Amino acid sequence: MAKLTKGFVVAGPASGVGKTTVALALMAALRKRGLTVQPFKCGPDFIDSGYHTRVCGRSSRNLDGWMLPADANREIFYRAAAGADVCVVEGVMGLFDGVNGGSEAGSTAEIAKWLNLPVFLVVDAASVARSVAALIHGFETFDPELRLAGVIFNKVAGQAHYRLLQDAVVSGCRGALLGYLPRDERIHIPERYLGLFTAGEDLLSDSAFALLGELAESNVNLEELLAAACSFQLPAMKFSSTISNTIRLGVARDPAFCFYYEDNLDALRTVGAEIVEFSPLEDRCLPAGIDALYFGGGYPELFAAQLAANQEMLASLRTFASRDLPIYAECGGLMYLAQEIVSRDGNAFAMVGVLPLRVQMTDRLVNFGYTEVSFTADCLVECGGIDQGSVEHVYGLRNSLTGREQPEGLRVGNVLASYIHLHFLSDPGMAARFVQNVQRTRAELPSRAKNPC
Repeated sequence: MAKLTKGFVVAGPASGVGKTTVALALMAALRKRGLTVQPFKCGPDFIDSGYHTRVCGRSSRNLDGWMLPADANREIFYRAAAGADVCVVEGVMGLFDGVNGGSEAGSTAEIAKWLNLPVFLVVDAASVARSVAALIHGFETFDPELRLAGVIFNKVAGQAHYRLLQDAVVSGCRGALLGYLPRDERIHIPERYLGLFTAGEDLLSDSAFALLGELAESNVNLEELLAAACSFQLPAMKFSSTISNTIRLGVARDPAFCFYYEDNLDALRTVGAEIVEFSPLEDRCLPAGIDALYFGGGYPELFAAQLAANQEMLASLRTFASRDLPIYAECGGLMYLAQEIVSRDGNAFAMVGVLPLRVQMTDRLVNFGYTEVSFTADCLVECGGIDQGSVEHVYGLRNSLTGREQPEGLRVGNVLASYIHLHFLSDPGMAARFVQNVQRTRAELPSRAKNPC
């Protein structure tokens, strides 16, 4: 008989209630039991996914109802679930929060229903007792098509506090009370302007993750949780098979550049890209025989001094760009390719300099949220490929919340850079076009050096 996999969603009434803490605690506890845990994150978040990956030892995958259709989300889910005993999906924002106030589009609830998974609601109990019953009852009854199977409390002050919460749930709610995590500063994950500090910054030690698992094991009824989880058999889905490698793609990956959709990299592998990782922080030159480069997002501004001090890598990248070899950069990658990054205190750090701009850090977020991208000119990920010429915008942007439209996406020769993180599965042909355009450029530049150092 085929193996059954279990799955569930960890959601909350709002942001900041402790979804990530509880999800990580459950992942750690389930792994401690010897189970293979596959993590997922709803929405475009990269930071939570990094923590998932560290705890589970398997790359966390992003599920997103705004960027991707239902079938694409199901394919991502089932592909990643192969070989796992339990799939844990951490939600985004509040359970029903999405791209607008009138529908479930882009919400955790939408993903849970698409995947037919039960939801366990995380409730911050720090300053509340019986009133939690009213909140939970509302979430249980708001959408009859959604199965809210249980509740886990966070930041419980002690046993006396928990008994009050138990009495409230038993008297006023239908979902199972699965347990709680106590208020404990040892498991606090600090935050900065884009969310939590990243997993690669090692602010939480292995012992802290082990503590999370111990707290969940001691205070959450894992048997009841697994019994309430959905059991499913992986469907017979036809996945695209990887073809022989046709290009070598250098991918910057270290604490400064760690924001990638794993499914982007998988999509590129499927159409013939060999992924070769390197570190702009630590390596002194690019790997040998690279045909193109991919810089993801991250926090290069926090590592600006170290990046600027690595003069050998900067020179290697300038040489690579001067030979008109393709470079694709998103968000932090764009910042690194600029002439300089200026910190909040006014210090300027010289970067690669292939983009004629400087980046100034501000005290607040600017244009944060989903955007719709249309291509207004040929570029590395669009049909016509790439071309020589001066700087031009090749994206048309529309903000999903404000409706504001503006040009974006900078093309300088064979460099394409943008603040936008594109999900390649939102346009199924994008990865193939990327590889084809790199192949075309390689054919036109037969004298490229095998090692630009």
